[in-house]
Amino acid sequence: MTALKKLPIGIQTFSEIRQEGYLYVDKTPQVRQLVEQGKYYFLARPRRFGKSLLVSTLQALFEGRKELFSGLAIEPAWDWDSVYPVIKISFGGVARDLADMKQDVAAILRENQERLGISCPPEDDAGSCFKYLIRHAARKYGQKVVILVDEYDKLIVDNLDQPDVASQGREVLRDLYTTIKDSDEHVKFAFLTGVSKFSKVSVFSGLNNLEDISLNPTYATLCGYTQHDLETTFAAHLQGADMAQVRQWYNGYNFLGERVYNPFDILLFIKNDQRFENYWFATGTPSFLIKLIRQSNYYVPKLNNLHVSRELIDSFDLDNIRLEPLLFQTGYLTIKDSRQTDFGSEYRLGLPNREVSISFNDQIIRYLTDSSDVLAVKKELLASLRQQDLAQFDQTLRGLFASIPYNNYVNNTISSYEGYYASVIYAYLASLGLNLTAEDVTSKGRIDLSIRLDTAIYLIEFKVDGGGKALEQIKQRNYQQKYQGQGKPIYLIGIDFDSAERNLTAFDWEQWG
Repeated sequence: MTALKKLPIGIQTFSEIRQEGYLYVDKTPQVRQLVEQGKYYFLARPRRFGKSLLVSTLQALFEGRKELFSGLAIEPAWDWDSVYPVIKISFGGVARDLADMKQDVAAILRENQERLGISCPPEDDAGSCFKYLIRHAARKYGQKVVILVDEYDKLIVDNLDQPDVASQGREVLRDLYTTIKDSDEHVKFAFLTGVSKFSKVSVFSGLNNLEDISLNPTYATLCGYTQHDLETTFAAHLQGADMAQVRQWYNGYNFLGERVYNPFDILLFIKNDQRFENYWFATGTPSFLIKLIRQSNYYVPKLNNLHVSRELIDSFDLDNIRLEPLLFQTGYLTIKDSRQTDFGSEYRLGLPNREVSISFNDQIIRYLTDSSDVLAVKKELLASLRQQDLAQFDQTLRGLFASIPYNNYVNNTISSYEGYYASVIYAYLASLGLNLTAEDVTSKGRIDLSIRLDTAIYLIEFKVDGGGKALEQIKQRNYQQKYQGQGKPIYLIGIDFDSAERNLTAFDWEQWG
């Protein structure tokens, strides 16, 4: 029996993966196309998506390390006689003030000076030293310079909770990146990658010649694993796995091309005996995003059926942070589908897969309810829906709202807005991994929430201080027409809340079919 290749968990260095015999998904056909068809690139991808490995691959390629590419698609097509000096900028640590930021940049520049055998004048600031490095490396090695920047935005992203410090980080990075365009005649190729895309005015005011390939269909799978990768490269490792479940749990990231899996999820899923867990989500806590949801009293159900323009998700301004682009760029939302309109492209965003849906909504539940009995409530809700026990569903919801601590209402304003009650119920149901649609469109209007199980369909309308008219609205607008003919019962549920009592005042339902 042939031994399985080792999994490159946490390994971001191309040379180590190739020299030590780790499994590698060949991305070099796209890498070759990237290099041959352009010069300045920018790519945004969520964390743990293989950006650092891609940068390391580019470095090894331009340094002419042919032995590392043996057997890969690019090996016979690359000019291995041409070797280029590479300047690599990679922000690894966490800098929480201006002094640490400047110290990190200085350390990165020192490492490049040592590797290239070039010393900047001691009086140079970071921008001047960077420029000196580019020009003198080109002169010393007789070739134009390759510039690779990994996590270009880390000084900003790590400090989004400190706006003043984040702004300082923006200025540090702007001074550094402006140098690249100023040195164009000495640059062979430049590739910058990070999690978020800030508006060009914010960071790239002096580097406006970058080609942004973040949503370019040609490079949609440049980072991440495709279904084909799982069925070929990972076939032996995934033998016996329920592949339909694997797809539901971990696939779904869409960058306007073929959907991809986050590599970290697949590698950890295999290592942990094919156990379904929230591997990627656990690598970072979205506390800042939850804070934004709280500050804006965001209607949580919108998150899984959000219609936006390209402009909204393309970038964001540090001085005016919007929740939607940040959720998209950090991987908590992805593109479900897109269409051309008279006003340009329109995208429908939603949670990418079961892992994110469960884990992100668990976080929202903790914030919205501050409840200590979340798991018990989730079990009761799921059982009542599966058993079509509407009386139990009603009882569980009433108990849920009754259990929310009083301090959770008086210490914030979120419970005073109408969307709070629907948001709580939606977060609980979404955290079960159910097939939900918020603001489900019909020919008669929008259903507040539809739930589609294998055995039943539930259509829910919410009202706050509405005098018990929620069910009446569903019936008047004949919402159930959309789902008739599917051979399963349809339950129409009207839920009315009283903002003074902070609980359900009416739970009315009828069965159709």
